[in-house]
Amino acid sequence: MRLWSLHPRHLDARGLVALWREGLLARAVLSGATRGYRGHPQLVRFRARPNPVAALDCYLSRVLDEARRRRYGFDVAKIRYRTCRHAPLLVSTGQLEHEWKHLLGKLKARDPARWRAQRPEQPSAHACFEVVAGPVADWERP
Repeated sequence: MRLWSLHPRHLDARGLVALWREGLLARAVLSGATRGYRGHPQLVRFRARPNPVAALDCYLSRVLDEARRRRYGFDVAKIRYRTCRHAPLLVSTGQLEHEWKHLLGKLKARDPARWRAQRPEQPSAHACFEVVAGPVADWERP
């Protein structure tokens, strides 16, 4: 499971679809609808919120916005579409850079044209995150 801290616009088609599906799985975990993945480290930052499911719905709403921009047919009924009114989640510069390198590696292999276009860019964070100085997150697996 990878719940990217990067803005969804950086993802290729496979990455965006995978993010949506993995986000829905994370939502099921946080709402107690499934027993698998309960200890997954990517869920730490959502569990820290007063309402983890609402925070994930906000996150997935921004993924849905990108999918709509691309004219993909993601099912909005799978989440409660939200505007983000809560304090943003925090993501460190080190975590963002780590994810950027990870994504560029994936893009180089499966979408070279997108990889070439993205390489000179600076990564931007998902709209639900505020970037703060710091290292890779403790929950990130090496």
